[in-house]
Amino acid sequence: MTLLPVRNTLCSMNFFLQYPSWIRPEIIPSLPFRWYGLMYVIAFALTYGMVLVQVKRHEISLTREDVDDLFVKCILCLLIGARVFSQLVYEGSFYNWTHPWMIFWPFSNGRFVGLAGMSYHGGVIGAVCGVLWFARKHKSSFFECADALCCSVPLGYTFGRLGNFINGELYGRVSTKPWAMVFPDAPSFSTNYHWVRQIADKLQISYTSGSLVNLPRHPSQLYEALFEGLVLFCIIWFILRPMRHRKPEGFIFGWYLIGYGLIRFVLEYFRAPDANLGYIIKWGEESDNIAIFQSLLNISLGQILCFCMIITGTIIIIIIRSKEKQKNDHR
Repeated sequence: MTLLPVRNTLCSMNFFLQYPSWIRPEIIPSLPFRWYGLMYVIAFALTYGMVLVQVKRHEISLTREDVDDLFVKCILCLLIGARVFSQLVYEGSFYNWTHPWMIFWPFSNGRFVGLAGMSYHGGVIGAVCGVLWFARKHKSSFFECADALCCSVPLGYTFGRLGNFINGELYGRVSTKPWAMVFPDAPSFSTNYHWVRQIADKLQISYTSGSLVNLPRHPSQLYEALFEGLVLFCIIWFILRPMRHRKPEGFIFGWYLIGYGLIRFVLEYFRAPDANLGYIIKWGEESDNIAIFQSLLNISLGQILCFCMIITGTIIIIIIRSKEKQKNDHR
């Protein structure tokens, strides 16, 4: 990773990071095998392994064969949900609504490009459908299965976000922080805008009048890998999971929705909203400029969906606590 000095004063020297030039999305050049796909495999494998740990410790009533079937159903539904949600909600046009067969078409202009574009929130909906499918088939407890998965998912999610970083996608908003990074495929900005010149001057990035400048951005993929992945995993695995035996089923699932929703809601302020959508709620200043953070009142689609997760998790916690209280009152 190369550090680019942008000030050469003795009293203050700031740096911004250049995206590592040696990172390539493809595992083997010219072959359609990408690190992003491998990260998904690692994420699923880690999640599977952590659920098996719970089985071996007799924390859940599932067998090894049950876990295998649960994962087949969940992964299938997750991938479908993530892809469909991405193309129908985040894509920003009605093309896929009128051409639904193109959602899973992996070719463009006669070239294999894979299925780039997955939505986390769509994946959650798909995974929930997979758990419901499994629970109905095996007459198992939906909440027990959901709790087991939620103990494990954040650790795997870490690798999903690292895959986004390797792809050089889902980068954050423009920033002057020392750890801000220039992503080579991020769109450049015209120096005709005052805010662009102001930031370029602050970082001592040279430009000519009217030229385009690629400005440093928050590496928001790494923020998400850390907080939505490792931090959330540690909270659930080491704090909430040991409480499972004295809490009602669904307790961990509800708090996972709340925890992820809160963390992601905050991190969305560092992440650049989708250019084709912009802000969904525009109550703050200069809501037409999504490249930099300007107001807490400018809300993205991701934040709205995270708020829905928080509400859903809160309702689940209230319902299961109410049922537990009624159960105890009748004893």
